[in-house]
Amino acid sequence: MSAIPASTKLGNHVVIEKNVTIGENVVIGHHTVLLQGTQIGDNVVIGNNCVLGIQVSASQRMRKVSKESSPLIIQPGTRIGNLASIYSGTRIGKDVFIGDHASIRNEVSVGDGSVIGRSAVVELNTIIGKNCTIQTLAYVTGDTTLEDNVFIGPCVSMSNDKYMGAQSYSLRGPYIKKGAKIGNNASLLPGVTIGSESIVGAGSVVTKDIGDNTTVAGVPAKKIK
Repeated sequence: MSAIPASTKLGNHVVIEKNVTIGENVVIGHHTVLLQGTQIGDNVVIGNNCVLGIQVSASQRMRKVSKESSPLIIQPGTRIGNLASIYSGTRIGKDVFIGDHASIRNEVSVGDGSVIGRSAVVELNTIIGKNCTIQTLAYVTGDTTLEDNVFIGPCVSMSNDKYMGAQSYSLRGPYIKKGAKIGNNASLLPGVTIGSESIVGAGSVVTKDIGDNTTVAGVPAKKIK
């Protein structure tokens, strides 16, 4: 049984597996599960019906990933909504906000002060910088990088498989540089780079790299003068 500090506030029917570390003044909602090895920092608030520290599993057709992942680490001051699921091997920074129903896969890094919105999905091997915003229902594909202060609007979609499984390909999601903003319902194709402080208009489909300080819109996305 893991040691639980006296300052912890536990809801009803919380499950805490062995080797879980819990800091001071942590709040854990009803029916939440902290799986083996999970590390929770001070002043973290976790909602109801969350599952934290999920181990990786896959079918034969899915990407092969190591089953020996490091623990899930949630740093101080982070707030997690209800029904969120976060995998082992991921590191959540300080003062992060994770909305209801969000899903964050394994080997993800989320920088300090970032926001992961309601029902947003962040896939494996993704790096999210500091003070980023990923809004409701956005899909951040695996192998993606967001530098600091990036804004991802609602229902943005990204992909990392250029050939959609038809042939072998090294998976590579978009690379979005510091301060870039992606409008709602935009689609980013595999491997595209979005330059620093650039803007992608709502509903755009980005098929090619975009330079710094550039605004694009349309299908396919083109530069707006």
